[in-house]
Amino acid sequence: MTLNLMGEKLAGCITLMLGTLLSLQSSAAGAEGFSDDTKIDLTLKNFYQNRNFLGNNVAQGQAVEWVQFFTLDVRSGYTSGPLGFGVDMIGQLGIKLDGSPGTSGTQLLPPGSPDDVSRIDPAVKIKYSKTVLKVGDTVMNLPILRSDPGRAKLQTYEGATLTSQEIENLTLYAGQIRATSLRNSIDMDSNLTYGGAISDRFNYVGGEYHFNQNRTMIGLWNAQLKDIYQQQFINLTHTQPLGDWVLGSNVGVFFGKDDGSARAGDLDNKTITGLFSAKYGMHTFYVGLQKVGGNSSWMRVGATDGTSGGGSLANDNLNSSFDREDERSWQLRYDLDFAQMGVPGLTVSNRYIRGDNVRVRDSGIGNGTESERELFISYTVQSGSFKNLNVVWKNSTARHSWRTSSTSDFDDNRLFISYPISLL
Repeated sequence: MTLNLMGEKLAGCITLMLGTLLSLQSSAAGAEGFSDDTKIDLTLKNFYQNRNFLGNNVAQGQAVEWVQFFTLDVRSGYTSGPLGFGVDMIGQLGIKLDGSPGTSGTQLLPPGSPDDVSRIDPAVKIKYSKTVLKVGDTVMNLPILRSDPGRAKLQTYEGATLTSQEIENLTLYAGQIRATSLRNSIDMDSNLTYGGAISDRFNYVGGEYHFNQNRTMIGLWNAQLKDIYQQQFINLTHTQPLGDWVLGSNVGVFFGKDDGSARAGDLDNKTITGLFSAKYGMHTFYVGLQKVGGNSSWMRVGATDGTSGGGSLANDNLNSSFDREDERSWQLRYDLDFAQMGVPGLTVSNRYIRGDNVRVRDSGIGNGTESERELFISYTVQSGSFKNLNVVWKNSTARHSWRTSSTSDFDDNRLFISYPISLL
């Protein structure tokens, strides 16, 4: 794609979104808050990934792609009055810089896609007091449903979400999700899946209460992937200063079973997860412990060509969540912040995760093992014209004691450069 054509597509995306915003503003009564509180951010994301598959029976030796993404995030304020109306929109344009059919499969772009892809995700929001109803497309970041953060394109969900903070320190959530646009797709997929079964909706309610000077939080959640599974989640987080140290913990228990017509069969799952940290100056040490029990893997929403992001489990990492049936896993992690050494913005993270007792039914495996090692190096520019420009190198390895069509050993390198620009 030529630079001129790329610029035309980006300009077209911005023009369409801003035109919609201005049209809504001009037709809204009491539009001062709508326009005055509007925020518009453009993020440039350059993402390169090189994954080398290991073994003699792999279908493809490498997956190598390089893309440039432009993400425009528009968040309006609200019109005045008891009911405030607003609109949010996310526009994404992705350009393939390098890659071929023989080295595809990084999930940076849709399979067989042209050299560029684009998508606009709009949503209308209504606010009463401290309660917000949002209808349309959105990025989800809840313990029972998260958008996948692992690639350049944002995963979005379509549905209705309700967030209320009427009671001090308590946030209540409810919603229904009907479709998702994955990290490697420009379309909305209404097939929400788990265990090979398909549902047309995901319902949830939950609440999080903060206390103890905001150092402690307890969360309670209930989720339903209709006619597939029900899931409850109890979560407790706590941060405790202890002299020069700061101790932290994030523990939780997921309970899951089949729902309705049980399209994925009889399900029973109990997943216990805990991530514990100790911070001293520039050093932070982590230990992660996790156990999956019952006759199924940890329950999370997927779609026909991928899965939603993890992040709710202690041992979720770059390539896996260590959430297979019967799996036990542990993690050791060490982070180093170079700010106290005179290099603010530079951080390094190392971690190793190992799981065992894995049951892989389609391969007849009853005691499989897997492990992953990761090294992250990140630097964020602190001042000047390129302030907040972030460069991250992620190096990882994955090893398994079994082989399936969807599981292989590999070495992976990713280089991610992002630059946020505030337009309004």
